[in-house]
Amino acid sequence: MAAPATGMADAKTREVRPIILLGPPGSGKGTQAKQIVERYGIPQISTGDLLRDNVARSTELGRKAKAVMERGELVPDDLVCGMVAARLQQPDCARGFILDGFPRTVAQAEWLDKFLKTEFFDNGRMRTPPVVVDIVVGYNELLRRLTGRRSCPTCGRIYNIYFQPPRVADTCDNDGAKLVLRKDDTEEVIAERLKTYERQTLPLTDYYRRQGRLRQVDGARPVEQVTAAAFQAIEHGDRL
Repeated sequence: MAAPATGMADAKTREVRPIILLGPPGSGKGTQAKQIVERYGIPQISTGDLLRDNVARSTELGRKAKAVMERGELVPDDLVCGMVAARLQQPDCARGFILDGFPRTVAQAEWLDKFLKTEFFDNGRMRTPPVVVDIVVGYNELLRRLTGRRSCPTCGRIYNIYFQPPRVADTCDNDGAKLVLRKDDTEEVIAERLKTYERQTLPLTDYYRRQGRLRQVDGARPVEQVTAAAFQAIEHGDRL
């Protein structure tokens, strides 16, 4: 849903708030993150991007993380939180930011609360506490979205056999190539990814629900309606 020009301009100059974006694979979280960035002019911060950037720049944290990953181990919280802390202290985060993929655990959420209180709220950098926007989509709908994906090996165009099928079954509209199903999009792999997400995220949503910060958005609705609901949660979350 497009905002009026004056509203859009105002949204890009006023303080927004920290936004924590949750949603399982296939929920449309990436699409909504882009809409939020466009409307408010705040950065989207992904821990995956932070890891790659720190490794590429060979920062102290990046070198430590690279050594951990080369051993096939998970990057520990102290390194991940250190990268997040450094990124949030950059000037472009002063009005607000979106955290995508962080926090993943209650321990990370507790660290984030303490960090924001000390570095943002107590120092007067920001007055509005975080809102957690959780994009909720049913299990069966997610399966259809993810297992229905097909891609063209030649031009890269993506289809969905349920929602955006090609004109001719299994054939790319652009070049006539036979569409392929990625190994990661098989039902067995998708089902395990969704179960893992639910196990990891349930304690986190419970944590934020107890704080009164969780705002759940129905991600099965049309994209424009999901976007409008996300904006409503961000701008009026304290009164919902």
